Amino acid sequence: MSKEREVQQVLAKYVRAADRRDGAAMSQLFVEQAQVEIFEGQQAPRQIGRIEGAGAIGAAVAGLMEPHPAGGWSHHTTHDPIVEVDGDAATIDAQFIVYDTVGATKPPAGWPGNAFGAQGTVMPIEAGYYRSRLVREDQQWKIAEHRIYLDLPMAFPESST
Repeated sequence: MSKEREVQQVLAKYVRAADRRDGAAMSQLFVEQAQVEIFEGQQAPRQIGRIEGAGAIGAAVAGLMEPHPAGGWSHHTTHDPIVEVDGDAATIDAQFIVYDTVGATKPPAGWPGNAFGAQGTVMPIEAGYYRSRLVREDQQWKIAEHRIYLDLPMAFPESST
């Protein structure tokens, strides 16, 4: 496998760990002193979050991301990756879209006679760019710096204090 493809595989594992809310798998993709920075906007990005350390990044995925509803899942997809490798350092810049999928509940009397195919909804809920810097550590590519640039503004719950 080429080095470029190996780097792309790290991002593929990243989005799957995010979909599963798997903090342990996520933290394994980062160097110990890694950082994640989250920005909103593309023209004049504004930083809205920062997480430091592989363990903290994994904990954020496991504990801060909203759990999936019953019958629901998310799909983080990446597109058009631009990968550059220089020795034991690499960068990847990829577009992403996150889809929220929720299966419909089968009615007690069964599906209507005209029902066909998958039942439920698939809705895009986030889009933007992942821009990461990776290093080879113990013969494995790991993320040292991961920046998330969101296209849409983020709303956060009001503090109850």
